[in-house]
Amino acid sequence: MTRHIVMWNYADGFTAEENTANAVKMKSLLEELKGKIDGIVEIKVQINNLPSSNRDILLDSLFESQEALAAYIIHPEHKRVGEFVRAMTKERACVDFEVKIL
Repeated sequence: MTRHIVMWNYADGFTAEENTANAVKMKSLLEELKGKIDGIVEIKVQINNLPSSNRDILLDSLFESQEALAAYIIHPEHKRVGEFVRAMTKERACVDFEVKIL
């Protein structure tokens, strides 16, 4: 299995209320991809981080394989959601790694 973790900060130019609304929409759009793209085992978005955090939004997802992650990245639904995400965020950080499920 392949774990895909992405973190972002809010883009400049939005109010706190707009950031909250954008984060809620982003969470919904990303988590709905599980039912639309094959190979996603789980997908969760965290938007209520503690003040000690240095990122605003976290995507934690698990895929059946590296190939499933690669297919997700180019999938039209992911690209559609990605357009919204890129417009609302900045400073993206990502890490992908293999995990063994016992």
